[in-house]
Amino acid sequence: MTRNKIYFASDFHLGSPNLKDSHKREKLIVSWLDAIEKDAKAIYLVGDIFDFWFEYKKVIPKGFVRFLGKLAELTDNGIAVHLFVGNHDLWMQDYLEKEVGIAVHHDNITIREGEKEIFIGHGDGLGKGDYFYKFLRKIFTSKICQWAFARMHPNFAFSLAHAWSKSGRKSKVANFISTEKEILFGYCKEQQSINPADYYVFGHRHLPLELKVDEKATYINTGDWLQHYTYAVLDNGRLELKTYTK
Repeated sequence: MTRNKIYFASDFHLGSPNLKDSHKREKLIVSWLDAIEKDAKAIYLVGDIFDFWFEYKKVIPKGFVRFLGKLAELTDNGIAVHLFVGNHDLWMQDYLEKEVGIAVHHDNITIREGEKEIFIGHGDGLGKGDYFYKFLRKIFTSKICQWAFARMHPNFAFSLAHAWSKSGRKSKVANFISTEKEILFGYCKEQQSINPADYYVFGHRHLPLELKVDEKATYINTGDWLQHYTYAVLDNGRLELKTYTK
């Protein structure tokens, strides 16, 4: 079978809320990757794949062996895998690139597939509002903050980080009210007037959304795998949301 489809998914939050539930979700995700492997040209994992991630010089978070092994298998078989850092796993360095063979993106990118321009990013910090988070993000991404965190013992540092991740995850889950209330939709509208695209793909909201930006463009949010188990697939120039059921 020809590998000609592009897949997008986000917000797996592996490691949360406990080992049992995370293992169950991890196995489901690997099952999904098994299912799409036959026709996937590329896979874009659009942020918050891990509930927390930090790379010490010689240490990475334990766990996720089924998932990381599957990603290595995919890249070994010639499937391009791209991973975007989210607000929960923004402290990635080069381990996953060197060991697993994936491309790690710290910024938004635009790709062209056929005749379609697709703008991709996790979505955190974009658009108007959420200024307190934007301030915190500047602190967390600073070299001084990362250096200070690396001085902590992993047992204490990871416990602290997981507690922070849990509170942050709850604060981001909200129902859809209107397009006017959707910060990322507003960002798409602004971006479309400056540098038009055909599709905007984000995660972060934990809510699968497909909204028309204008006659040309569509904003798609890939949802999450905590409740919705949704993903997006580009097939023959059309990008649409789907739900995975094993």
